[in-house]
Amino acid sequence: MAGTEQLEKLRPVGGLEQYATARHHLRFFYNAGVTADYTLPSTYALPAKEYIYKACETLIAQHPILSAIPVAEETKEPYFVRLPQIDLNGSVSFHERAVGFPDAEDAQDEDLEALLKIQHNRGFEPPLPYWRLCVLTHEKDERRFTAAFIFHHALSDGESGKAFHRTFLRALQGLETLGIRDGTTGIVKTPEMPLLPTLEQAHPLPLSWWFIATTLFKAKVWSPARNPGLWTGGRIASSLETDVRHFAVSGASSSAFRDVCRKNGTTVTGALQTIVARSLFKHLPDSYTQLDCACNVSTRRWHMGVITMDSIGDWVNGFNETLDRANLTLPSFPWEEARRARETIEGVLNLQGRDMAPALLKYVDDFKEELFLSKVGRERDSSFEISNIGAVGLKEAQDSAMPRMGRMTFSQSANVTGSAIAVSSVTGADGCLVLTFVWQKGVVDEDLMSSLIPTVKADLLSLCVE
Repeated sequence: MAGTEQLEKLRPVGGLEQYATARHHLRFFYNAGVTADYTLPSTYALPAKEYIYKACETLIAQHPILSAIPVAEETKEPYFVRLPQIDLNGSVSFHERAVGFPDAEDAQDEDLEALLKIQHNRGFEPPLPYWRLCVLTHEKDERRFTAAFIFHHALSDGESGKAFHRTFLRALQGLETLGIRDGTTGIVKTPEMPLLPTLEQAHPLPLSWWFIATTLFKAKVWSPARNPGLWTGGRIASSLETDVRHFAVSGASSSAFRDVCRKNGTTVTGALQTIVARSLFKHLPDSYTQLDCACNVSTRRWHMGVITMDSIGDWVNGFNETLDRANLTLPSFPWEEARRARETIEGVLNLQGRDMAPALLKYVDDFKEELFLSKVGRERDSSFEISNIGAVGLKEAQDSAMPRMGRMTFSQSANVTGSAIAVSSVTGADGCLVLTFVWQKGVVDEDLMSSLIPTVKADLLSLCVE
């Protein structure tokens, strides 16, 4: 990129990070985002912008990846450089709500949905950072705001989005004595700190010979014929336009849902996978008898040294699960399938990072051609994706005399070569579960989504009264 040659070079982009830079360069995937609502106490007398800017200064000082951008995305050897400073006036934007804040725990946030539709269709360009904070405000409630942290996937994953907001909340809570003379111009000098290690540097990612052999055999020699009953939406098309919809579940219903999952021997993720598949089958023709679910899990649980739950970076793994119509369209909810989903997830976690798909990226010579461009026009492999990043994980009860966090939303752009539908979920500090659905226009019929989303919500809520 022109203008970046003189910037401090940090380290090469890792394999998983290069997967993100390659598809961002091709405009096959733009970004992901984690959003949170905040309320400032009456003792915070300055305009909210002052506190937001100061909190951003704290985050930039603590997380060096926020001042790093990947360059040479178009090449086989991208790398990170450090921006010498960040102008928050370009990275933080303020937007007035047209509808207002949701008036109930489970009410739809129409203003946020409109914002996310715009943000998930925009990539990043230097010299701005490869993240942005989009703040929704309303003139009738100056103490409240909604902050959407939108990020390039090489810089951050969903768990890191939660870490961003936990750090942001702590920073806000440390600004009780902020005075008008302490205000900022918005120009922040970046820290001289090394980047945290890549997934490949932090974990040995061991591969068994059997895993390598079977994977290469399927890729290079022979792979099973595609099931004619598998639904995966339209063929892979490179023109990416993302549509976004979401819904929230009240705190009481979210708690009841977790309890019924536990009672029936599964997890929220396992149940969500089953609910989405069951709901899809209700609206697909009977000729479609199979679905493929892609599921993502964080790798940072595997003792990766300096990487903690409060670190920001890209450390994820993915796996796939096949679901059959016959097992999901029973009169009563198929808890056995939800338990099977939980067992699959536990099996992946028990591997402790062995035989992970990201470990195979070192065998890829040309990311753009082999992983993306060569797939255009072909059938996609996956029907839907479940990315559940769980609860935000605040360790202490929130004090009403201090800044507080409320509802959270996890979302992402559609993925040109990925699942036809992506479902992202998170439980915020208010205890409310929020599900966000995204899809690529032209790949999934809008009428299908208009039918699917209310069905998913109804099926989920029906379990809360068991």
